Amino acid sequence: MSLQDRIITHFSDSIQTQQDTMTYVCELIEYASQRLVSALLNDKKILACGNGRSATCAQLLSSAMLNQFERDRPSLPVIALTTDTATITAIANDFQFEDVFSKQLRALGQSGDILVAYTDGNHSANIAKAIATAHDKEISVIALTGNNGGMIAPLLYETDIEIRVPSSSSSRIQEIHALITHCLCDLIDHQLFG
Repeated sequence: MSLQDRIITHFSDSIQTQQDTMTYVCELIEYASQRLVSALLNDKKILACGNGRSATCAQLLSSAMLNQFERDRPSLPVIALTTDTATITAIANDFQFEDVFSKQLRALGQSGDILVAYTDGNHSANIAKAIATAHDKEISVIALTGNNGGMIAPLLYETDIEIRVPSSSSSRIQEIHALITHCLCDLIDHQLFG
């Protein structure tokens, strides 16, 4: 296979995954955006987490809400739990890596807030522990997953939302998570600011 053929395969696979995902998650994305807007209108905040490349999606959500997505508007309270290197490494060193998000969530989260958790469907003990902490604190969860939902899907309550990308490829899942994040940002702006 030539290099250009490999490039074409990446684009084709990405397009197919987008189409497969679009057919059944539009309603879930809409519902998730409404839940996020409701929390923001009630003076609550959004906390986001993910590992590795999924951490960049958490930061994408946070930066688009704290600054702007595609229009100038007031800042919205979204905290990426993935950005404070000193805190993350201290928690991982003094406790366990699986505590890096739950410990922050326990301190920063309040009842009525929303946790947006990104995972490509692999086994993420720190995401699982963050979800358990969210439930303890009456924080609802919006989980962006992939593959078969991994260890995260069974942890979710009926009141939580799972937006699952139908792919086993981490790259494709993370591409779609970024697109879903852009959709959420656009829908939040549209609902709050017209």
